[in-house]
Amino acid sequence: MSTKDIRTHHAHTVCDVCGRTLLRGERAETYINGGTRRSVCELCKSRALQEGWVLEGTMPAYDERETGSVRRRSLLSRLRSRREASAADPSTATLDDELSGRPRAAPAPAPAAARPAPARIREPRHVRAVPSSEDQKIIAAVEMFNGSEHPRTVAGVARSLGAPTVSVFPEAGSPSLVRVIVSWELCWYRYLVDLSDEASRVRVDGQGYELTELDERERIANAMADESGLLSLP
Repeated sequence: MSTKDIRTHHAHTVCDVCGRTLLRGERAETYINGGTRRSVCELCKSRALQEGWVLEGTMPAYDERETGSVRRRSLLSRLRSRREASAADPSTATLDDELSGRPRAAPAPAPAAARPAPARIREPRHVRAVPSSEDQKIIAAVEMFNGSEHPRTVAGVARSLGAPTVSVFPEAGSPSLVRVIVSWELCWYRYLVDLSDEASRVRVDGQGYELTELDERERIANAMADESGLLSLP
């Protein structure tokens, strides 16, 4: 008596997520991924959902014979319900309004711009009384020069080149300006003192390296400078 091999036929199912062959008795679920049916084991359901796969049978069936008017009414009904929700929250009325053809509500007016700061009113310049005589102008100019920052420059140069020649005299044609010229053999500085300015305005009007660049009167000494650069009259 001949023996026969008894074989059972079992279809092997492979999980499309983990690639594992399911054991006998295990049940696979069918998921839809981009229109393709996928087999998923019990252990990989969560991964399939994370990948965006949809369990077969849970997607709404659409009748291809459905007319365009039915689809349009369905879309409008969805827009109508969303429009009602947007009435309570105006921030949601954006894309819905555009799809439904309703004009978008005007945005809330921006807060009024802050008024520009008023321009600073320049304080009027305080004019001091200008001495009338030449000697008085020279004395006032020396005092204003000594109260400025320029004596430090004179003192710094004097440490290298020695005592300078100092000439002080009123500016021709200007009743309130006085020239102060401090010169050495190798360089010179010219300052202008404005006696009409209460802020003791003293500014550098020129400088050079040749005494020939100075006027004859600018080379005549009528004042002195000490080690600190402060001027004095004889």
